[in-house]
Amino acid sequence: MGLTSKKVLLLAVVTALLLFALTVWLWPRFARRSAPSVLGRIGMLLATELAILAACGLAANTSFGFYSSWADLFGTDQHLGVVVEGGKGASKQLQVRGTRDERMRGGGNPKRAGRIEKVEINGESTGIAAPAYVYLPPQYFQPQYARTKFAAAVVLTGYPGTAENLIMMRPTVAPPRDTECVDVPGGPQAETFFTRDLRAAVTSHYRVGEQAHSWGVIGDSTGGYCAVKMTMRNPWAFSAAAGLSASYKAPKDPTTGDLFGGSRRAERENDLLWRLDNRPMPPVSVLLTSSKKGEGNYKDTQAFLAGAKPPLRVSSIILDSGGHNFNTWNREVPSALDWLSNRLSAP
Repeated sequence: MGLTSKKVLLLAVVTALLLFALTVWLWPRFARRSAPSVLGRIGMLLATELAILAACGLAANTSFGFYSSWADLFGTDQHLGVVVEGGKGASKQLQVRGTRDERMRGGGNPKRAGRIEKVEINGESTGIAAPAYVYLPPQYFQPQYARTKFAAAVVLTGYPGTAENLIMMRPTVAPPRDTECVDVPGGPQAETFFTRDLRAAVTSHYRVGEQAHSWGVIGDSTGGYCAVKMTMRNPWAFSAAAGLSASYKAPKDPTTGDLFGGSRRAERENDLLWRLDNRPMPPVSVLLTSSKKGEGNYKDTQAFLAGAKPPLRVSSIILDSGGHNFNTWNREVPSALDWLSNRLSAP
């Protein structure tokens, strides 16, 4: 069972409750002052506390998506992706690993509820392979839309995150490193993967428009920074971006390392507030969200909104209060998706 499995969480909760009940039941038997009794009390308390901590940790991870697997948790997930070579026998750009019909009103009929497909994206130009989820709406399967090309939204969670949190991808394409969607000198070409390889893979397999006006990006936290940055830097690839609690520049810490090869110029080019003052405004639409209380990006968000000029078009969702968490983002996602869908168009 996986780390994010509901069965694992339920097992941890049940184990904690049973150990708590057992401790209460057996405590009178270990009330003596003898060494075995003292050790027994210590053992029961330790086992119960560890079980409670495990249950709380699993619940927090399920809610916030800190780690996606046991390998992710213990740091053994060092897989950097599969290098895709051209020529005979090359891997396909997109491979479907599984499907799931949505159990909504109308049952599991994809013509009425849509379908989620688990896929592997193989980047031809970057050599990066990353898992993703693709949601196909009901119209995709309906006969009257058989020749229709659809618009697409890339949905990114934060770092480290799990793709299931927001459904579709996480920005960590080279785990365990946090690449912040940067083309790292001598390292993973994350930005190129999202702007070129991902779009090429999806359009080669699905009926999706190829032009920028058919593509948008939405993400939270690190995913929000990636969404806004990639759209501003690559208006030929994406026409709209929604950044939920987005930061405005890449951090430098043990999870990122040196993302820019010591280049101050490259670092500035990935600083969104610097770009507003020093680069031409891109002809794209950007939605930013923050909270007056509880969010660390509120001041920078206000600075971005004040500094944006046409042809860059900006919108915002500013809550009175809300932390950097999924409870806050769940309050913003419906409006953000409406905003994004109104700014994308199919061919």
